[in-house]
Order: sequence, then structure tokens, then C-alpha cells
Amino acid sequence: MNILSLILSYLIGSISFALVIGKVFYKKDIRNYGSGNLGATNAYRVLGVKAGVIVAIADILKGTFACLLPLILSSAVNPIICGLLAILGHIFSVFASFKGGKAVATATGVFLFLTPLGVLAGFVVFVITVLLTKYVSLSSMLASIALFIYSLIFEDKVIIALSLLISISIIILHRQNIKRIIKGTESRIVGN
Repeated sequence: MNILSLILSYLIGSISFALVIGKVFYKKDIRNYGSGNLGATNAYRVLGVKAGVIVAIADILKGTFACLLPLILSSAVNPIICGLLAILGHIFSVFASFKGGKAVATATGVFLFLTPLGVLAGFVVFVITVLLTKYVSLSSMLASIALFIYSLIFEDKVIIALSLLISISIIILHRQNIKRIIKGTESRIVGN
């Protein structure tokens, strides 16, 4: 059951809801539109608000579900490892030529399992930043930093280390967005 938990965690993370919803309901491969990213933000830009919200929720849930797998399968694998494998699956999806999204939503789902109040803190920062700047990328990065700060104050060393790792990863994955924000060319969200 331990091996099964690990494999399933990666495979669940690899399910690209942005790709599936785009192809099945909109007849579009979103890899060919917008940023080409297989995440909720590009789904929102290419397919609309409804699709973007559904993709975001589905990506969050797969992160949480991966963490629950050891409990469901009665395996001895640490839920954190399953969560990390789901995040890796989202970024490097076996179903999409090892390409994917930036795993903000999937990581959110993992931390929802590990530290719900930390996610709430990050969500508040995300919403405020989106309202003020209209930049989803900047909001995601600041939310991950907020989660790390929360963990630093209230969580144990493992969660602190994990939140730091994820925050750094999210910032690295958004490096092109950072360049565009500095240049003033980064896309802002608009009403659909």
C-alpha cells in the first residue's frame, strides 16, 4: 500500500483539469492559448471565469486528496510526501508530456490538509493583492510568503520547511511573471 500511495499521489497530481475541461467542454487545448500554462489562471483567461474557478477547485482538491491517500489506503507513508508528489505531478504531468502548471492551487490543497489556518492567511493576502493590483501571479507569490510567515509563527519545523520550499518554488516558477511585472507588461485579470 505504501508504493500504491506514492504512485497514485503522483498520478492524481498529474491529472490536468485545465486540459481536460478545455478539450471536453470547450474544444480547446489551452496549451495553445494564453500563457500555454496548464493552470487555473490560464483556464480563466482562455475559457472564462466558470472554467477557471472549476479548475482551481479541482486542482486544490487533488492536493488535499493526495494527502488523504495514506489514511484511505491504510499505508505508512507520510501525507506530506504524498502531497509533494501531487505537486510534482501537477508541474510535471505524465499525461501532458511532463509539462503542467505552477502548482499554486495544488499546493494550496496540500496545505489545506496540513494547516487550514495558514491557507486562510494566504487566501486573505491573495484576495487583497488581487483587488489592489489585478495581478494573479503577484497575489500567488505573496500568498505563499504569507503562508510561510504564518507557519514560522504557528507551525512545527516540518511545516515551516515545507512552506519555505513551496514558496521558493512558486516564486521561481513565476520568474517570467516577475520580469513582466517589472516591465509593466504582465496581464491583469479583467471581468469576463
